[in-house]
Amino acid sequence: MQVFVFALALAVVAGQYVNFAPDFASSKTYVYKYEAVLMAGLPEEGLASAGLKVLSKVLISNIAENTYLLKLADPELFEYSGVLPKDQFIPANKLKEALASQLATPIKFEYANGVVGKVYSPEGISTTVLNIFRGVLNILQLNIKKTQNVYELQEAGAQGVCNTLYAITEDEKADRILLTKTRDLNNCQEKIVKDLGLAYTEKCIECQKNAKNLRGAAAYNYVLKPVPTGVLILQASVNELIQFSPFNELNGAAQMNTKQSLVFLEIQKTPIAPVNAQYLHRGSIKYEFASELLQSPIMLIKITNPQAQVVELLNHLVVNNMQTVHEEAPMKFLELIQVLRKSNIVDIDQIWSQFKSKPVYRQWILDTLPAIGTSTTLRFIKEKLLARDISILEAAQALVASMHMVTADQEAITIVESLIDNHLIVENPALRQIVMLGYGTMVAKFCSDKIACPSELIKPIHEKIARAVAEENIEDIILLLKVLGNAGHPHSLKTITKILPLFGSAAANLPTRVHVDAILAMRNIAKKEPRLIQDMVVQLFMDKALQPELRMLACIVLFETKPRIGLVTALANVLKTEENLQVASFTYSHMKSLTRSTASHQASVAAACNVAVRILSPKFDRLSYRFSKAIQMDAYSEPMMLGAAASAFYINDAASILPRAFVAKTRGYLAGAAADVLEIGLRTEGLQEALLKNPDSENADRITKMRRVIKALSQWRSLPTSKPLANVYIKFLGQEIAFANLDKVLIDQAIALASRPIVQEMGKDALRSVLSGFTAHFTKPMLAAEVRRILPTAAGFPMELSMYTAAVANAAVQIKASTTPALPQNFLWAHLLKANINLETEIRPSIAVQSFAVMGVNTDLIQSSVLVRAKVNSVLPSKIAANLDITGGNFRIQALPVAVPEQLATVRYESFAVARNIEDLLAEKIVPIIPAEILEPLIGRRFVSNANSIVSGSSSKSSEIFSDMVSGMKPIIKSKLARFEKKYCAKLAAMKSCIKLESEDASFIRNTPLYQLIGKHVVSVVIKHVAGKEIESIEIEVQVGATAAAKLIKQINLSQEEVEEENAQGTPALLKLKKILNPSVKRSSSSSSSSSSSSKLFSPPPSQPYNNIPPPPTKASSSRKQQTELQILLLLVKLVLQLFPLCKKPSVQHCCVPVEVPEGPQEAVSHLFSKNLPQAEAVLQASGPSTTITNTLGAAAPPAFAIWVRVVRADNQMMGYELSTYLDKPNKRVQLIIAALAKGDTWKLCADGILLSKHKVSAKVAWGAECKEYSAMVTAETGLVVKSPAARLTVSWEALPISFKTYAKLVYKYIPASILAGLVEGKEINIEKQVSLIVVATTNKDLDVILKTPKHTIYKLALHLPIALPLDGLTSLTPFENNIMEKVQYVLAQVYEAQCSYAKNTLTTFNNRRYKNEMPLSCNQVLAQDCSKELKFMVLLKKDNIEQNWINVKLADIDIDLYPENDNMIVKVNGMQIPISNLPYQHPTGTIQIKSNGEGISVYAASHGLHEVYFDRSSWKVKLADWMKGQTCGICGKADGEVRQEFRTPNGQLAKDAVSYAHSWVIPAENCQDASECRMRQESVKLEKQIMVHGQESNCHSVETVLRCLPGCIPVKTTPVTVGFHCLPISAEQQRSGDLSSVLEQSVDLRESVMAHLACNCANLCA
Repeated sequence: MQVFVFALALAVVAGQYVNFAPDFASSKTYVYKYEAVLMAGLPEEGLASAGLKVLSKVLISNIAENTYLLKLADPELFEYSGVLPKDQFIPANKLKEALASQLATPIKFEYANGVVGKVYSPEGISTTVLNIFRGVLNILQLNIKKTQNVYELQEAGAQGVCNTLYAITEDEKADRILLTKTRDLNNCQEKIVKDLGLAYTEKCIECQKNAKNLRGAAAYNYVLKPVPTGVLILQASVNELIQFSPFNELNGAAQMNTKQSLVFLEIQKTPIAPVNAQYLHRGSIKYEFASELLQSPIMLIKITNPQAQVVELLNHLVVNNMQTVHEEAPMKFLELIQVLRKSNIVDIDQIWSQFKSKPVYRQWILDTLPAIGTSTTLRFIKEKLLARDISILEAAQALVASMHMVTADQEAITIVESLIDNHLIVENPALRQIVMLGYGTMVAKFCSDKIACPSELIKPIHEKIARAVAEENIEDIILLLKVLGNAGHPHSLKTITKILPLFGSAAANLPTRVHVDAILAMRNIAKKEPRLIQDMVVQLFMDKALQPELRMLACIVLFETKPRIGLVTALANVLKTEENLQVASFTYSHMKSLTRSTASHQASVAAACNVAVRILSPKFDRLSYRFSKAIQMDAYSEPMMLGAAASAFYINDAASILPRAFVAKTRGYLAGAAADVLEIGLRTEGLQEALLKNPDSENADRITKMRRVIKALSQWRSLPTSKPLANVYIKFLGQEIAFANLDKVLIDQAIALASRPIVQEMGKDALRSVLSGFTAHFTKPMLAAEVRRILPTAAGFPMELSMYTAAVANAAVQIKASTTPALPQNFLWAHLLKANINLETEIRPSIAVQSFAVMGVNTDLIQSSVLVRAKVNSVLPSKIAANLDITGGNFRIQALPVAVPEQLATVRYESFAVARNIEDLLAEKIVPIIPAEILEPLIGRRFVSNANSIVSGSSSKSSEIFSDMVSGMKPIIKSKLARFEKKYCAKLAAMKSCIKLESEDASFIRNTPLYQLIGKHVVSVVIKHVAGKEIESIEIEVQVGATAAAKLIKQINLSQEEVEEENAQGTPALLKLKKILNPSVKRSSSSSSSSSSSSKLFSPPPSQPYNNIPPPPTKASSSRKQQTELQILLLLVKLVLQLFPLCKKPSVQHCCVPVEVPEGPQEAVSHLFSKNLPQAEAVLQASGPSTTITNTLGAAAPPAFAIWVRVVRADNQMMGYELSTYLDKPNKRVQLIIAALAKGDTWKLCADGILLSKHKVSAKVAWGAECKEYSAMVTAETGLVVKSPAARLTVSWEALPISFKTYAKLVYKYIPASILAGLVEGKEINIEKQVSLIVVATTNKDLDVILKTPKHTIYKLALHLPIALPLDGLTSLTPFENNIMEKVQYVLAQVYEAQCSYAKNTLTTFNNRRYKNEMPLSCNQVLAQDCSKELKFMVLLKKDNIEQNWINVKLADIDIDLYPENDNMIVKVNGMQIPISNLPYQHPTGTIQIKSNGEGISVYAASHGLHEVYFDRSSWKVKLADWMKGQTCGICGKADGEVRQEFRTPNGQLAKDAVSYAHSWVIPAENCQDASECRMRQESVKLEKQIMVHGQESNCHSVETVLRCLPGCIPVKTTPVTVGFHCLPISAEQQRSGDLSSVLEQSVDLRESVMAHLACNCANLCA
């Protein structure tokens, strides 16, 4: 019984259910007082803020189970724009009256257990007003748990589903429950936010970890009273703060503060009466976006008649922007956009019909349409294009802009998709490209804010690309890949991989450029699915069989995915054994450039790359520029959260001067986001070959002969043909907007089109229109930026952060032209050459730009925000007149006076607090954020009483919310406004230009970037004429010919002293100057003894050993290495520094200058570094600067031409300069004189130059008053040091301006230390007032440099050049002497030539790798050949029975044989011998020549790919044309710079042994009757011994062919060669067929040395 009673008691206790959910009893109305205040601005007091306030009673009634009515009674609306706490809220009575019916209409909502469910309202309530009701419902949202006092949950609210923390306490004495909840608005499971214009940006998660640009939180406090059925909300207050800063938040932030108050008043017994209307389901408590999406936050326009308002705005824009841009044109342009956004397509169509016949209006409409940003734009363009109402060009411009500015929704995507297959689009390649790329862009924007994007959007593209692959339509495949690349949809990856060479079977036959675009198409996918792309591109990078270009592109994509440190380290580990130096150089440079990144976005990658670079060898740094590189530079400021980056990737293959691919990209960082701004990519595959090679002339005989030769090579594989092609693409904001392919066919078509008569006639029509007078006005408006983020506040009003930039540019052009005599009606272009042409042009370019940044409330009813506005206005008119008298040789250009505004450019930056509403736009209130007078801070006082009095004065229903806001603001410590005003002026000619700077900002509050921006900043550029010195014109005139003398304004006359001296001597001034400048003229005796003196140059006395030559004096800190380098230098020049001109016959007078050699080693040392000038240098040293210019050539001859640059002023004073040039062709002398034109100004510059010989030139320059203040002498000469070409530049002077020394020190200061580190410097006392630079080319890639200054001698030995100098072309006669273009091409080709040579039994490949070539006898060996399918040339090498080399060259339609016979060299062309005496031989096309070259013969065929083939008895050389690099094969290699992959056999395999490699290129014999006399063949050999493999006895066969004698022949000469073997167990070997050819493709189990045959003795049994 006791147990039963106890159980009953427990049941009773458990039945006492305590409900903590708010409850509203039925049949009653609960009345609350509601107040909401929103304020936007800076947190400090005394600065202007903007806000609004809502006051009302809230009535709540229960009308059914869990269903309630909510009504706002007596609502009031207030606006605020002023300075707290001084200014007060202003009632918005007109707006309240307009919304009275909506606010008074009750809404219905579901409410159970404190959770708000569905919301219902009549149709007449707008979404904006309904959101105000949601702000009230947001207070009622309570998820109270009975079992926990502190807990967290994701709770739904007006801003979405966000993390909310509850804390509950009970006041038992007062019988109250105190509840506090805080909501973290940055931690939301489902956040309600709308981004516009941010689809192309990437969020930086790393940047936002330490400091967020946008941060928000809300605190809710409740006082609850327990009632029998739950709890009653007695009081609720909300305090929400959202702060934003474009910079680091630690530097201050602007804020939006929302406060709400809900206070219980009473319970009324009568329930709320619902209105007689149907209640529709309108969503939930979550905020819904309304018309604010189309409402600009910078203006409010009441639209009553859209068509009339658009017409009014168009008229204003057209009329006020004809000559110059009106300063408010950007604002009017934004108004036009706003009105058009609120218009429907019918209105727009009617406006178009009204103005389409007016060009100016038509252009304004077409430029504005894309900025509307809705699907209406696309629908309008589509309709007008299909109706042929707009041209193709107009449609292209509108579509390009629309694809990027229109908001991507389902309707817009459907419209673009319908255009893809439209016949008009398909027939026009340009429109098709725009629409296709635009479709990908629309898909990307549509999916940018969605977690899962529907794959149906890209399904049409997948189907098209499948068809294109099946049909092998390369152009369509490329276009569709770029569409997928723009879309960046993860579901496209499967389609893309089918085109990649690793993953798709159909991809093998596709050209490289398709594979390139397939890899690049993954870049935008990588931003969404980085891990997925990483797996893909790593496989591509690791596959060494792929083309290096594809692997390097995979590397670019990989690092854009921001790989982890483990993956980057693995990449570095693979790179250590990488055989392709192009890939190794590119990857290493990419990693190293990333280590220097300072951007937070790249922090993890930079750290990973830093580790990887330390793993790799620093030898990668020494790879030259011919190897591929990746360069990245960035600058990022963490406090500013602002930065920029630039990347450049050039992918090379050492095959040409032009890189194979080049990509340049810029990237920007702002406010925690990043975006790829601009990217340009260029591929030049085959372009250089197409421009330089000989035009293809298909010759069947030549091709057949070459193929017959190479057919015998084992498993011959030709390199893929690269189609002569260049293509370029442009990306903007990560989206490809255009691309173009350029090939030779397209160029030929363009040339043919330009030469058509209709095109020439169009040019004549244009000229006629100019002659009759041409006037045009060009105006271009642009919405450059519209970036918006809209998010709801707790009160239900939308808060917006936005940035707008609008610009209008204008150019008014007037052109007047005339000819004398007048041109006939049907004139020819040649008539212009005989006419005097006068041209006058006036251009008035102007631009106006306005930018806005807004933070605050933005709806189509009311706006309350802080706004920053920047305005830029610039007008720069010009009037130019030109006169071209071709027959008279006179050309003149004048800048004439034009009406110039006082301010050429103005930049104005201001910040305001703005409040306005749609019903009373005239009451708009705009207040500067920094008021005219800053309030003095009230120390130790609160503003509660003052604020209360203000509020009470405005409304009796106000509460403490506004007072709390004021009291919570930070006081200003300083009250003095930071002001800055400065003016910088300068006078130039008769113009005075000034730059005015005015600034007042809020940095007195806090010296941070944000507060420095707030305020007012003005920069203006002002130009004024100096009174009385107005400029009439600025002229540039050129006069050519004899008439120039008559026009000289200042005549240059000799002084009397100089004339008398000349007359006394009786010698021409020119001869006198030559004697001074060329001392060798006075020493004719020394010239006659050149042969005897030159014999001493290279034979120093044996009694003077070089080892005893002491080093020159150096600094105390000079290292032993420097002393060693000095001794090497002394040995190099062999005690003599002898410069003499280049010549073939030293006996020719005045061609070579003999020099006596110093007799002792000390003299030899002093010859280079002594204080006294040695005799060798004295001979070549030009006369010092004391040499005077004894007369002007103008005394005997008129100037060749004269140039005047002058300013003509209104007071007839002339300013400027006159330049006259005189030529003395017989004496090879030129004189240039510049004189100042101003009256009384005697400044002149006189320059006199003379060519003393073909290898020496000297010039004297003097300047100052009458050319007598300063002077310098410059001498340049070329010659030889020993046998090395050299050049010397000497500069000497008498007096120089002090500024020269100052600038020299400044330049020296900025010379990088890395350059100075490699120099050896010694203190020497050299010739005073003289600097000489000597450069000796010891090889074509190495220089010795000596620089002598008055106090120092600096030299650098063996300075390695990245390119080869064309020394052969400079020191000897080049071929093609009768063909200038071929000669130039020959010399230029030497710079980048690749050379393969053979001497002393050692072969040096194109890549400069050396090995011993053990050649078989009587067998042809492929030295070098074109490995593409074109087979432009082939060079064969053969060693005959007496081991003499024979060369055979096959190119064009000829065979050239070169071989020695006795003591002569034999040349045969197509089997016919050509005597050496008949050389040079020239092919009828002129592109092939055979010439004697020293002891040998040279064949030149640069246009066919062979720069030169040289052959003599003991050596040979093959020089390759630059554009053939990477396309050759043979024992000379591929000429691609890949020394690690040098030994490529004909089947593409990499040989491990040089002998095996060389033998693989031997042309084998078919049988013993072979005409080549070769008796060898390539075969797989069996290892003579059996070995144990995996525990089984096995036989092994070589997987590489070995050179062996034919059956029936025995070897008489052999050499060991190491080859790979594949082994099989003996049992398996017996089951195999006798054919061993299949073993050549097997894997290598071991490597062994076997004997290869080099010579054979064949019996009669040889088959």
